[in-house]
Parts: sequence; structure tokens; C-alpha cells
Amino acid sequence: MADLRVARGDSNEDQLTASIEKVTSKAPSTLYLALALGSIAASMGFMAAGRKHESLFVGQWAAPFLLLGIYNKMVKQHGSDASREDTHYSAVA
Repeated sequence: MADLRVARGDSNEDQLTASIEKVTSKAPSTLYLALALGSIAASMGFMAAGRKHESLFVGQWAAPFLLLGIYNKMVKQHGSDASREDTHYSAVA
């Protein structure tokens, strides 16, 4: 069976991805946690008000916010593209 894993340097991110990551990486990680907790609180508020559909809709936002926070943290720690040798990131490691 062939080894289909992607090794470092086999593929590169495009400039659109890099530019989005450059902007979003400036947001603090606590922002994503606050958004997740806020969506949970809003969901509970909707449920208490008897608005079940709105509660379920808003409650489902928590997981994507947490995933975006993890992605944001990974970009901050590892950079936008692992194949790029950047002195800023290699000096930190």
C-alpha cells in the first residue's frame, strides 16, 4: 500500500489563506472562548424564554467558535505554512 501522507514542504498554502490568517491571528484566543460561552448563555436564555428553535440554533455555535480558537492558536504557534522557513518562528522553537 502506498504512503499517502503529506510531508513538510510537499504543499503550500495560498496567499488568500495566509492573508486571512495574518488578520485573524491578531485576535486574542480568549475572544473565541468568550464567543463560545456567550452562545451557550444566549442559548440558555432562549430556552428559558421558550424559544426552542432559536436556542438550538445559537447553541450550536459554541463548537465552531472553539474550533476557530484552536485553529487560531495553531497559526500563532506554528505559523501559516509549515513548509516556509521563517526566522521568526524557528528562533522561538
